Amino acid sequence: MSQNPFSKAKDTYSMVKKARALQKELKETEIEASSTDGLITVVFNGEQRMIDIKIDESWLEPDKKRELEKAILNVTGQAISKAQAVATEQMKKIAGDLNLPAGLGL
Repeated sequence: MSQNPFSKAKDTYSMVKKARALQKELKETEIEASSTDGLITVVFNGEQRMIDIKIDESWLEPDKKRELEKAILNVTGQAISKAQAVATEQMKKIAGDLNLPAGLGL
């Protein structure tokens, strides 16, 4: 007995709907990372796009330029890693809902 073609279309529609909901959720999710001294903070959304950066005025001195650059790189890397982890977890939920086999790199 063959599978109902409408069932497959319904499953595909459901998957697309879940993916769109996930994309919206990730866009609205904010991930923050700060330097150890708390003087630099970056905020990314779940789509791994920087949406805010805050730098304490004490860093805005010419002789601290290279230190500031390194600190921004470090904090940005932390935020991106956190954003990737959030996106991965969300994708695992969708993959589980779709009954995808393990080992697909999710």
